[in-house]
Amino acid sequence: MNAELIAVGTEMLLGQIVNTNAAYLARTLAHLGIGSRYQQVVGDNQKRLDGAITVAEKRSDIIVLMGGLGPTPDDLTKQTLAAHLGRELVTDANHHDKLVAMAKRKQQALTPNNLVQAMLPSGATPLTNHNGLAVGAFMEDGGHRYVLLPGPPREFKMMVDKELVPLLAGQQQQVLASETMHFFGLGESALVTEIGDIIAEQGNPTVAPYIGDYEVELRLTARADNDEDAQAMIAPMRTGILQRIGQYYYGSGDKTLAAHVVHALEDAGATITAAESLTAGAFQSALGSVAGASNVLNGGFVTYAPSAKEQLVGVDADVIASDGVVSAATAQAMATGAQRTLGADIGVGLTGVAGPDGLEGHPAGTVWIGLAVGDHVTATEFHFQGSRNDVRGRAVKSALLMVLQALKK
Repeated sequence: MNAELIAVGTEMLLGQIVNTNAAYLARTLAHLGIGSRYQQVVGDNQKRLDGAITVAEKRSDIIVLMGGLGPTPDDLTKQTLAAHLGRELVTDANHHDKLVAMAKRKQQALTPNNLVQAMLPSGATPLTNHNGLAVGAFMEDGGHRYVLLPGPPREFKMMVDKELVPLLAGQQQQVLASETMHFFGLGESALVTEIGDIIAEQGNPTVAPYIGDYEVELRLTARADNDEDAQAMIAPMRTGILQRIGQYYYGSGDKTLAAHVVHALEDAGATITAAESLTAGAFQSALGSVAGASNVLNGGFVTYAPSAKEQLVGVDADVIASDGVVSAATAQAMATGAQRTLGADIGVGLTGVAGPDGLEGHPAGTVWIGLAVGDHVTATEFHFQGSRNDVRGRAVKSALLMVLQALKK
């Protein structure tokens, strides 16, 4: 079974917005064992959209229309599909009630164009919009399945996850099980080098790589008669992957790297602090974004200037004078100084050159990360590519991974 995704909106053709919905849905469908072989982007034009649907019907089983369900005159998606299939538009009572309640709450009159948001082609199954007002729809006609989804990502993702996925999964003959593995520290080319044969030889289970925010994600999916058998099929593939690139692995599921670190600190009953130079507090911010961070994050320091390193965390001026700001000795002194000052179990020191210019003879992208775990102190040098923000982002995630790996030893 394969799907075709049709994004509707002139603003995408003009480059005013990026079509992130298609990427999200394609990945979600792949998890269900549904391929996405074609994608189209069509402007807000009824004739051209009708033509796009006709093209999709010749080559795809499931046709997903994304966007154009709102109240403005250029929102014509449901009207176009209804006309294409020879169906009338009918009102979904639940979404009509939502519109009435919204109008009453805002003390506004309900206009005909607003009421269109509660309409869908006759015979369609409504898909509830948990984050908005425009109803989605699912229907079967002439051997094809048609799906209507809203365009705003916040509405779109919730409808996909809460409405479309359970509906499609319920139509599958077998059970699908999956695991998402997260890795940091290796690029796409290195990934292909290490596990290219596993990717090339996949069958059931499948392995799908995704390159994200300085990270690599592998989604393993198996199809079987029951969940236990599907999980058993995934296990040897997972083991084989970890044998090759386990040093870059930080966890599975939906948790971020920072969340894994916070939870590992909680499990260990350990506290952490940091002194940051080039990252300017971003490491602490990443930890602080996780619920429960207050249980493990004592506090920290932003020590951009050499004088701040000396005054706030006690880095010896002689160390900076002899070794430089960008050095193993300074990174270690920052880590131990922060650790000592706040009485934390773990201290992290980040110093380096974010760019675009070099510093002290070091090129942009040079980073030293110091790590103090109890009395054991180390420093690791990194050389990152990319913009200033790229360097800072990679430095933060590298420090997080170092902490996580230390906690696992």
